[in-house]
Amino acid sequence: MSQAEFTCSVQPQYLDEQSNPSQNEYAFSYTVTIRNTGTVTAQLVARQWLITDATGRTQEVRGLAVVGHQPVLRPGEHFEYTSWTSLGTPHGVMEGTFFCMTEDARPFEAPIAPFTLARSQSLH
Repeated sequence: MSQAEFTCSVQPQYLDEQSNPSQNEYAFSYTVTIRNTGTVTAQLVARQWLITDATGRTQEVRGLAVVGHQPVLRPGEHFEYTSWTSLGTPHGVMEGTFFCMTEDARPFEAPIAPFTLARSQSLH
């Protein structure tokens, strides 16, 4: 039986040049790698992110595509992109879901495990 599965990994980074700590503005980039670890060709259609700052304030971001792309991935292929977000605190957590569709129109979800956004100085 064919299986649809995307596996996701994320590398976050604090953006010192785009941040303004005196104004409680902390910017972070994150590079996402999406790999088709299933046995069928599938497309990433939409995404949902939950971004939570250190005070527990959560922002939800939903939309079609990622950075303007809806990549179609054959088994073994991957797609990588970089985006960014900002927080009002020097650290927080992001997690999400990619909504995907196999080439025969079967929907499935690819979870993005929680990852930490942190200004390194704030962890010491």
